[in-house]
Parts: sequence; C-alpha cells; structure tokens
Amino acid sequence: MRVRGVPGSTVMHRRAWLAWSSVGLISGCATRPPRTVTESISGRMVVQVAARGAVEARQMSTTFELRGHAQAGELDLLSPLGTMVAQARWRPEGAEVATTEGVRRFNNLSELARQVLGEPIPLEALADWLRARPWGGLPHTDTDEGFEQAGWKIDLQRAGEGFISAQRLWPEPKVSVRARLDAPAKPRGAAP
Repeated sequence: MRVRGVPGSTVMHRRAWLAWSSVGLISGCATRPPRTVTESISGRMVVQVAARGAVEARQMSTTFELRGHAQAGELDLLSPLGTMVAQARWRPEGAEVATTEGVRRFNNLSELARQVLGEPIPLEALADWLRARPWGGLPHTDTDEGFEQAGWKIDLQRAGEGFISAQRLWPEPKVSVRARLDAPAKPRGAAP
C-alpha cells in the first residue's frame, strides 16, 4: 500500500521511518554519559608485589588498553608482541577474565583482582587513577604529589608526560603500579 503524497513509499516504510525518527529524537534528548567514560586509555603497565614471608616478590609487565569506568568496562592485557594475554570485563552483575585457559567468573571486580593478581588491587579505581583523578567511590586526601585513596598513594607529578604511579601504603606487602600512557593524562585542574 502506498502513502499519498510520498511517491514510492509504502505504509511499512513510513512506519519504519517514523520509528527510527522517534528513536533519534528520544536518544537526542537523553542525557549522555561524560565523554571520558567511553574513552580508551592505553600504554604500558608494571605491577610489582614485594616479598612477604615465604612468598617471593612478583612482577608483571604488560601493554594494556582500558575502556570504561568502575561500574562497567574492559581491560585488555597484551604481550610485548601484541598478543592478547587476558581480557577482564565487568558489569554491575559480575566480572570475568578470559585467558588461553578459559573464562573465569567472579561476583565483582575486587574478587577478580584478588584471585587473578593475588592481591586486592582496586581495579574499580584504576580507570579514574589513570585519568589523573580520584575515584568517586571513596573519599581521598590531596597531597603535594597527587592524592591518597583507599590506602594507596597516587603520584601525578609526571601525569602531563604520561607517567602515573600508585603505591599501596597498607596492608603489607607493598604493591606498586606504574603506568606509561600512550596519551598523557590531564592532571586535575588542567585546562581541557
């Protein structure tokens, strides 16, 4: 059936066009999340865990790409040759990590970090820390070097050059995370 006044169109085509127009109008009126939520952060990362008792010191060096935020995101860990070593994904309903050994599921991101890395590293805060800002999920204290949050000291002194480091102050053992970003983070208070 053709619609009068619109050559070559059918009722079905007009309904489809109206449906897509409505979706466009509704989505145009919706509040969009901040741009940084979907931006990708990439670079090199070194995680060091100091020796404690009979447990020897450990170190992991990897290339990474992080997308998302504390509630939902993905973290890809790559070998120096660019081969995928692991991919972590998280949503409010849970987290998982995929490796060559298969997929492991966890109740949340904290449990994933504790089981996979052997230490409770606050991965939910990492997306914000790598963007040179405190995570909104917990209070923080500003310092001359950056800030302290959740028992970690975040050093932003060289964030403009792409270097960000975090060191766990407590509990033992000491854990440090150093990142060299492909695109330098803008320190808090810097002009956009």
